Amino acid sequence: MSSLPDVLSVVCRAFAFVLLLQASGVALFGTALGRELTASVAVIRGFGCLSAAAAMLFALGHYVLEPARMAGDMSGILDPALQNLALQSGIGESFVIRILGLATLAVGLRMQWAGVSIGGALISIVAFTVVGHTVVSPHRTLLALLLFVHLLIVAFWIGSLGSLYLASVREPAQVSAAVTARFSAVATWLVPCILLAGIGMTALLVPGMQVFRQPYGELLLVKTSLFAVLMGLAALNKWRLAPRLSSGAPRTVEAFRRTVVAEYVLVCSVLTVTAVMTMFYSPEAA
Repeated sequence: MSSLPDVLSVVCRAFAFVLLLQASGVALFGTALGRELTASVAVIRGFGCLSAAAAMLFALGHYVLEPARMAGDMSGILDPALQNLALQSGIGESFVIRILGLATLAVGLRMQWAGVSIGGALISIVAFTVVGHTVVSPHRTLLALLLFVHLLIVAFWIGSLGSLYLASVREPAQVSAAVTARFSAVATWLVPCILLAGIGMTALLVPGMQVFRQPYGELLLVKTSLFAVLMGLAALNKWRLAPRLSSGAPRTVEAFRRTVVAEYVLVCSVLTVTAVMTMFYSPEAA
């Protein structure tokens, strides 16, 4: 059974994971697709800043709890030796990079400096490449590249979902529909790359089919199943709901928003499964 530090740590890790990618995605969305937005711009930027601030808090919680996980109880938080050990580990390095990236991202969004916010987003995502299973692999460089691309697209996706929802609430129907159509056109090419990068990482990390009879492999299959459902919802949005959005019909707009929320929940579920899988299990454990 997992200890209390394990449970609290994985909760912080999952929230930090989702919120960091969400904040990064808001910056990417604003630069790539948000130029025509007017009424929703301030709210979307505020959403991104709030996401970045919350991500920093949860990242701090995850980092502070690492010594407690080492000790097996909460008393480890107050152990200077364990805190120093955590700081010098990959987790400490990743934490510092995340905080730097998120702070830069928040400043960029707040001051409306697109280049700064994008730079912060990229720094934040790079933090994931210095810790975890990919670091100890002999294919580290290729895995780091695949992981970066994988997370960059996921960030764009999840950040766009929140932004599109807010745009559908505050913008005229024609503006919201036009932005959604452009997102769908871009996502059609980008989203499959999430799957391709994931397949590439799996091929490099998983030593054999026996892994899929172990917790790591089972959770990987759960992720794949959730992603398949997610792709179905994304297709529904692209081919049925998004083209009708410009009509402004209340039923169409509400259906679009419900589908966006469902997509968002599924993306968060996939990221939560990822947080649990990478924190407690290893592909080499089979």
